[in-house]
Amino acid sequence: MNTAQTPPLRLAAISGSIRRASNCTAVLRSLQPLLPAGVTLQIFPLDEIPVYNADLDGELPPPPVAQLKQAIRNADGLVLCSPEYNYGMPGVLKNAIDWASRPGFASPLKGKPALVMTASPGTAGGVRAQAQIRDALAATLARPVVRQHVAIANVGAKIQDGRLVDPATLDFIGAALGDLLDEIALIAARAPRG
Repeated sequence: MNTAQTPPLRLAAISGSIRRASNCTAVLRSLQPLLPAGVTLQIFPLDEIPVYNADLDGELPPPPVAQLKQAIRNADGLVLCSPEYNYGMPGVLKNAIDWASRPGFASPLKGKPALVMTASPGTAGGVRAQAQIRDALAATLARPVVRQHVAIANVGAKIQDGRLVDPATLDFIGAALGDLLDEIALIAARAPRG
């Protein structure tokens, strides 16, 4: 019998909206109760991430960028929830991915499992933004979880007091989080043992 303690799993959550009353951030705030014991989720805000500038990219990036990269590096997996702006992902999220993707092909995103979700007041749930987010993550060599899209339509009607409360949506997201944790476990099982 293996009595070794399993270290806790850490998920970093990133909202594609920096709006104070963001629906996407409300969705992320609702996830911790859906996770099993021993799994923590921390939301990393993008408010202070500057616009990407290669002149500032290097050994000492701006402090908010260094903090973003460290949060991703320390996480076992990522959860992204984004709105859709003009049929695509918001600039603030693309900007964060661009910063976190450095150095190219050796960034903290490389090999990182990621669950992509979108949420919109519209009927499509922001699903068109998902293709862009997945493409951007794939370019960084991250590992977007392959599954049925989590696209939360009419999200405003499903939020109360800054939390997602719709039971069917929470159940669906819970299954998606299970898929992310399965992907993390699969990667851990394949990792060489030291």
